[in-house]
This record gives sequence, structure tokens and C-alpha cells, in this order.
Amino acid sequence: MKICVFCSANQQIDPEFFTMTEALGKWAAENGHTIVFGGVNQGLMECVGKATKEAGGRTIGVIPTKVEETGRISDYVEIEIPCDNLTDRKQLMMDQSDVFIALPGGIGTIDEVFTVAASATIGYHHKPVILYNMKGFWNDLIALLDGLQAKGMIRGDWRQYIKVADSIEEISRLIS
Repeated sequence: MKICVFCSANQQIDPEFFTMTEALGKWAAENGHTIVFGGVNQGLMECVGKATKEAGGRTIGVIPTKVEETGRISDYVEIEIPCDNLTDRKQLMMDQSDVFIALPGGIGTIDEVFTVAASATIGYHHKPVILYNMKGFWNDLIALLDGLQAKGMIRGDWRQYIKVADSIEEISRLIS
């Protein structure tokens, strides 16, 4: 299975997020999954790529030209898919992947989650989107989604399109 990981490219974040991300990359490799990621050599992106490769797994980096121009490509990208911009990147990641997992991240990660989830709501795909709720990181977003649903702004239950997992074991159950 190709697992797309959306996550932070920042270094100055909770160190436990790196430990948990490393475990996810190792788990993916040990279970024969390929990691599709942003291909940047910083933050959780670098961490998941490195952990996956060091455990014998495969990685695919979908890398915008702006990242290439600044020399921030991870050494752990096995297959590089170049793209022009972030819109292209999201489409290529959707096309390449069977499931999407969002680790802690900021505006870019949230954009990716909602682009993929919104595409599912109107039937472009039926691929799982999972918030890996490391240490409760996504609790505020979950509360926001619950509030939007309570106000009638989301048709059906948002959990039809976005799942929440607190552990790798839960992720494993959601994608099997």
C-alpha cells in the first residue's frame, strides 16, 4: 500500500513527535508499505523518510520546484516526482496514494488534509484520510469539525471522510 504522509517540515517542535514519526516510518517499511511524502529534508518529513528507508522501505517524494531551487530535498527520497506548485503536489500525492495520514503540521498539512477530504466528499475518491492524533495534537481541529457539523455545515458525519487514530495500532486497523 502507498501511504501518503502529510506533516510538518519544522524542526522546533515536540521531540516526541519525531519519536512517534520514526516509529510510523519503521512500521510502514516492516509491513511492506511505501511512504509518499513532501520530500523535504527538514522536520517530520525528513524523519519519516529516513525511518522508512533505514528500515528497508520505499519512499516517493513529491517535490515542488521551489523546494528543489533551495536545495531542501531529502536524501531519503527514492523516487522523485517533480511538480510545479503545491496544487500540483496535492493532486500528484492523491494520485500516487492509497491512504493519507496527517501527522502534526501547520497550514500546509491542514490544507492537504482538507483538499483530500473535500475530494472524497464529492466522490473523486474513496481513500481513507487519517489524523494521527499524536499526544492530542489534532484535538482542536476535531472540536472545530464537531462544531461545524453541529451547525449543519457538514453533510453527514465528518468522520465518514476523516478518521482519527491515537496509535499505530489504530492506524493499522483503519487501513486493513
